[in-house]
Amino acid sequence: MAKSLHELLNELRERLLRAGVAPRHVRRYLNELSDHLADLKAEEEREGRSPADAESAALIRLGNIDDLAKAMTEQAEFQSWCARAPWAMFGLAPILSLAVAWCIALLILWSGWQIFLANTDTPFVPIDGFAIFYFGVGRLLYFIAPILVGWGIGLIAARQRLKAIWPSVGLVLIALIGGAARVQASRTAVSGGLGHIRMDFGLGASVQGTLFHALVIFSLAVLPYFIWRFQKARFFSA
Repeated sequence: MAKSLHELLNELRERLLRAGVAPRHVRRYLNELSDHLADLKAEEEREGRSPADAESAALIRLGNIDDLAKAMTEQAEFQSWCARAPWAMFGLAPILSLAVAWCIALLILWSGWQIFLANTDTPFVPIDGFAIFYFGVGRLLYFIAPILVGWGIGLIAARQRLKAIWPSVGLVLIALIGGAARVQASRTAVSGGLGHIRMDFGLGASVQGTLFHALVIFSLAVLPYFIWRFQKARFFSA
């Protein structure tokens, strides 16, 4: 039984994404095929065929799915960066994104320290008023940044139909970094840090606590990707 246009385009989309073609190129290619097919169908209808017969004839003239996919997969310039350099997309890029988010969080910590607690040795003291909100924004960004980066990894992996290996590497890496991060801020105890603030990475006083923190980050970060994989497995098994 011949495939309908909808079935053909869906199958072609999945095949191209799994082959590493960037989503923007897949979207553009499918739009071009849809427009071309509409022109072919119109030609067939002008020859006197019914709409259903015209669509079937147009699909045959368009070509089989293997040839349509090969037209994109054999051209390297259409490959996504996830396919070209997965080590960078799931290793380097997440770390840089996390670093940027943490720099913003630490900037909020430092500026709040200067504004609200200029006479204290450390900003980690009881606060009240607007300072609670101000420091709270930075604290929230600091703790949620690894999870947000993990969600970004899962979103990219889902959009491009990637296998689990590289997204898993990125998620584990971010979880371990997030679990091992420690921030110190003191005018007397921290002399070498930027603005008396220093970030260290280590197991800390409790190895179990550090690993538990990393496990919590990993569990929350991987959840959207896990849900997508589960729904995909159910869809194809139905």
